[in-house]
Amino acid sequence: MQDRPTAAELIEAVAGFLREQVVTSTGGAAMPFHARVAANALDIVQRQLKLAPEADAREMLRLRALLGADMPDDLAAANRLLCARIASGAITLDTPGLAEHLRETTRDKLAVDQPGYDNNKDS
Repeated sequence: MQDRPTAAELIEAVAGFLREQVVTSTGGAAMPFHARVAANALDIVQRQLKLAPEADAREMLRLRALLGADMPDDLAAANRLLCARIASGAITLDTPGLAEHLRETTRDKLAVDQPGYDNNKDS
């Protein structure tokens, strides 16, 4: 669901931090801050693992409605096709469903990365 960093990249970064910084540290003022950053990264991964499957399925349904039958089965490839069609002018903001798709996809990504950021789903 999230593009970058991926769940694997976040886990790798946190694991590296714990091994290279926390384990070898004798303390210091920066350690609590870095520990919070590590915990937040793991929270993002947890939300991604919980929310991504349903959000990805909803995104695929919206993309299928926008792109039609020739849409790839892979989410990343479908998004590349959408981008290409937007770039070529074949799909514009006047295309029924595009604005809603972009809004809902953004909300789903924010739910993982910044929960609570978009509390007003009616706007």
